[in-house]
Amino acid sequence: MDTKSKFINTFIVTSASVHDSQATDDLLEEKDKDQELYADSAYTGKKQEETIAQYKMINKVHEKGYKNKPLTEKQKENNTEKSRTRARVEHVFGFMEQSMNGLKLKSIGIARATGIIGLINLTYNLFRYEQVVRSNISPDFYQKLGFRYHPTRCYRCGLPGFEIHFS
Repeated sequence: MDTKSKFINTFIVTSASVHDSQATDDLLEEKDKDQELYADSAYTGKKQEETIAQYKMINKVHEKGYKNKPLTEKQKENNTEKSRTRARVEHVFGFMEQSMNGLKLKSIGIARATGIIGLINLTYNLFRYEQVVRSNISPDFYQKLGFRYHPTRCYRCGLPGFEIHFS
């Protein structure tokens, strides 16, 4: 998810037995170079650090305390700062939970689940885009993200609307 725009731009679906942190390599791309990667402390560890370094990203993963080695005050402050950015991602899940009747999914097979989750993400992005247009946020900002919209009118009732084009 892009933390500036709150649009979902990449997702991957795995079985429930796969931990979220195991899909990191599949979510990252070359174009993510020099961007910050925010994640909770489950994404710590040598393998995760190697993956983040491989894509040349800036590691903003929460630091983790260990037995007999708690976090220092500085580490706690750093985690608090990182949480401010991570909270933007949680807003997306909150919207899906509250406005889209939850995130429970019952389907058989990864392919079907991927299709359903893809449609949920697309629906969220459409809601988010409409919110952006309604609040008159600079169109230039969102054009950089690959979105273009053209004001139009409904062919049935004549009410104003818009068409969305994804580059």
